[in-house]
Order: sequence, then structure tokens, then C-alpha cells
Amino acid sequence: MKTVISAVFAATMMFATTAGAESWDMPTPYPDGNFHTQNIRQFVEDVKTATNGALTINVHSGGALVKATEIKRAVQSGQVQIGETLLSSLGNEDAVFAFDSIPGLVSNYASAEKLWHAAEGAVKKHLEEQGLVLLYSVPWPPQGVYAKSELKALADLKGSKFRTYNPATARFAEILGASPVTVQAAEVPQAFKTGVVDAMITSGATGVDSQAWDYVDYYYDLQAFLPQNMVFVSKDVFDGLSEETRSALVKAAAAAEERGWKTSAELNDGYKRTMAEHGIHVEAPSDAMSKELAGIGETMTSEWVEKAGPDGAAIIDAYRK
Repeated sequence: MKTVISAVFAATMMFATTAGAESWDMPTPYPDGNFHTQNIRQFVEDVKTATNGALTINVHSGGALVKATEIKRAVQSGQVQIGETLLSSLGNEDAVFAFDSIPGLVSNYASAEKLWHAAEGAVKKHLEEQGLVLLYSVPWPPQGVYAKSELKALADLKGSKFRTYNPATARFAEILGASPVTVQAAEVPQAFKTGVVDAMITSGATGVDSQAWDYVDYYYDLQAFLPQNMVFVSKDVFDGLSEETRSALVKAAAAAEERGWKTSAELNDGYKRTMAEHGIHVEAPSDAMSKELAGIGETMTSEWVEKAGPDGAAIIDAYRK
């Protein structure tokens, strides 16, 4: 009799869990092989396990469900519940979100982490004002310049068609005297092969993802900045979760952030080795490049603080302490 009762109870509990289950759709901009996407897939598995299936998240990678530039709006409008985007791509709507894309401000993971700690509170506040909750953020590897021909100085890029992916990289191109051309990550190979662009600044991860050896010959490891991706959720949806599910989601997000930072750092040198093995000349920046980068950084830091206002000034002050 006890066995029968236990079986009935178990079946009832399974039905209750299924009936109350949440299923979310999550668009991401990058392919399945990208470390950000792989980290997300581990995150959603952790959520599913921790909630006993009460919350499942269906990942739609590579911009398949929603284009990269439209993911934030899709979450805000309720089209999807959760998403990933490049934080600094939102710099035109709110300069605070571009804290991580100022050339020369940070050049390694330790300084990038310090900057993130200085900026995290302001980023969360500004997102919540827009009905969004930040779950976690992970950086790309340090950014370097890709070019079809050898460069002695960044000034050699004057007149080039320079691929950009956020307002900061567009401003970087303008200062260099290059023509900024916005191209999303998935479209980079085609843009180079068709002559739409002939140089860019991005990470080794994007270089490997897009097989940069098919369209450029040089990579200059400037370590100019470490832009961050963020995973975020609708505040209304987040607030509607049970306390237990919400806690599991936050815990899984914290683990994903820690894992993502570690993975990004571990993979950085490997990306550069892979590009070198495929024939790209992976070079350290010349003294001229380093001096030019420092000057551009001073200009862009001043411009960013002016645009970001008190929150921007507070971030820089906290970082430099």
C-alpha cells in the first residue's frame, strides 16, 4: 500500500512540476563553436538541473531567431524572455554601456576585472531602468587589429575601410582617418572578401570563428580593450519567477560569469597560435602603435566621461583608485 501511495505521490509531483514549468527562448549572436555560446549552453543546463526542469531555456545561436542588433529590443518587448548581446553595442543609447571599449584603459584580464567591478553597479541600474535584469557578463579576449597588408603604425590605416561593431570602434576608426563600416560578426568574412572592409579591430576569438586567415595576412596584438557580452532577462519575467527558481537562476549566472572569465583568458593565447598556424603574421604592436593607442585612449576616455556624466566619472574614479 505504501508503495502505491508513493508512486501516486511521485506522479502527482511530476505533473505539478511539468504544469508549472517555464520555457524561455534565448537568442544569441554567435555560433555554437564560440566560447560565449558554449558557456551559455552550460548555464542553461545548470538552470534546468537546479530547478528540476521547472525552468528550461532554449538557445537560438548565431542570430538564427533574432538578429544581434535586435536582441535587446526583443527582450524588452516580450518577444523573448532572455538574451545575450555585446554590452558596448548599446553605447549610442546610453554611454555607460560602453565603459569597456575605451582603447588603452585596460589591457589585460586583471585590469578589465577591476574596471568591471567599478562599472557593474551603474550598468545594472541603467538596465533596470529599462526593464531588464543583468544576469552575468563575460569579456572577449583583448582586441587587436587585423589588416590585409603590413602596418608600421596605426596611421597606416588612414583611408581604409574599417569594420566596426559598436560606437567606440567607429570612433576609433574616425580618429585614425579610416572609414567606419558596421559589420556584424557573422558577416565579417563576406565583407572582407567583397571589399566592403579591409581592416578591423576585434579579438582572436572572432578571428578564429571567422577563419580570418582566408581574408587577412596580419594581426597586431594591441590588447586595446576587452569588450564584454552580457546575458540579461526581462525584469517582469524575472520578478514573476518563484523565489526558489529565481535563486537558482542567479546562482547559475554567477557560476557562468566566473567560468566565462576564466575560459576567455585560457583561450586567448590559443586563438593567436591557431591564427599563426594558418599563416597569419601575429605581431606585437610597434612602439609607434603603442604611442598612438595611448593618445587615442586619452581622447576617447575624456569623450566618454563627458557623455556618460556622473556615473561615467564615478566609474573611472573607482577604477583608478
